[in-house]
Amino acid sequence: MSKLEFRAAAAIGLLYIIRMLGLFMVLPVLPLLADSLSDATPFLIGIAMGVYGLSQAVLQIPLGLLSDKLGRKAVIAGGLIVFVIGSLVAGTADSVYGIIAGRFLQGCGAIASTLMALISDATRVENRSKAMAMVGMSIGASFGISLVIGPLINEHAGWQGVFLFSAASGIAGLLVLFGVVPSIRLPVKNPEVNINPARFGEIISDGRLLIVTLGVFMLHYLLMSSFLAFPHLFRLTGEIADSEHHLIYFWTLFSTFVLMGPFMWLSDKPGMAKPMLAVFITLLAAALLVMANAMTFYPVIAGLVLFFMGFNLMEVLLPSTVSKIAPAGGRGTAMGIYSTAQFAGAFAGGAVGGLLMQQWDISHLMYFNAGVCGVWFLLTVTMKQPGNYSTRIVQISPDDELTDKERTDALLSVNGVVDVVVLEKEALAYLKVDEDKFDDSALAGMGFRRETATA
Repeated sequence: MSKLEFRAAAAIGLLYIIRMLGLFMVLPVLPLLADSLSDATPFLIGIAMGVYGLSQAVLQIPLGLLSDKLGRKAVIAGGLIVFVIGSLVAGTADSVYGIIAGRFLQGCGAIASTLMALISDATRVENRSKAMAMVGMSIGASFGISLVIGPLINEHAGWQGVFLFSAASGIAGLLVLFGVVPSIRLPVKNPEVNINPARFGEIISDGRLLIVTLGVFMLHYLLMSSFLAFPHLFRLTGEIADSEHHLIYFWTLFSTFVLMGPFMWLSDKPGMAKPMLAVFITLLAAALLVMANAMTFYPVIAGLVLFFMGFNLMEVLLPSTVSKIAPAGGRGTAMGIYSTAQFAGAFAGGAVGGLLMQQWDISHLMYFNAGVCGVWFLLTVTMKQPGNYSTRIVQISPDDELTDKERTDALLSVNGVVDVVVLEKEALAYLKVDEDKFDDSALAGMGFRRETATA
């Protein structure tokens, strides 16, 4: 990876962190405002927490497509500006309705898909997987960081300070965008990242992709609705002061990352995706059932560790499963639909979770959510086991005189190649291959040069 590519990947990872912090820092904070904020009810607090998901679900695919025409930086800059405005609106609000409006605007700065496309633009094919891994680590780290610094800022500067910090970080993001991220003249067409609306029907009609997409909807429903309860559970123990919430999140997340290792190793084994999905759903259900009647310190902490284990493991395994199932050259479109479902789930979690908290109590919410896990489990066990598939990107020789059909047929004749998409202008072919049968040397023998592989 060149210095320019590393700089681009690091800067884009930082932009992801800025965005994620602004969206998630308030999750441990807002539920505690139900008794003190003007016009607040548990339902409206839930809407305030999750409404960013509604605007982001609606806008992230259109903005990604718009960036193909206007350029990545223009769309990202616009998104960051709207994000800053939303943070300021929420941070200066005097009622829950102002926070809802601000959070909705925060979600309107939907730049996730555009950032992923920018990585593709800024890196060569052979280095793209490394850049994606750097950004993936940034996304994972930002969730944990947000849960720790959100309560810390709230303790010293109030909930308004959390939103104002988000606004300041958004401004810093603009400086990073124009000062560090290299300018790219022409967007690169990469079907592993970019969205192709013409393939929506093909993606949605795949039963396995549909189940995984419903899975991420339910996962983020569970996250948002459960966070409506977590701060109140801490208070109910009588042993955790509000000023100590950041320590609870830090140590539970630290414990989670230590315990996740063996599960991640197992889930990466061929043929283990479906069984491990079922195991992780069971972890989430167990966590919710433990917390349904938890009133003391240790059951609450045990439930929290189990929940974060299940959630973080799912955050790794679900997108990996999408990559294995998506057709050749269809990963970008599949992930666009997947991300839309993820954001929609966050909104549903805030709305439904808030309603359940308002009408009943924490126990009813946790039991209901455990039931959601039950439905998810049944869907998962009926899903066909994903194959041990990966994507190969091969370069087409300029001396190749085959037609697209002839080239596609030739590639499909290679043992282990199950799907092919040829991009003639880019002189690249995207192959979905069965790792148990495929032999790279067969491609070399036909004159194709392998560029890279993606999971």
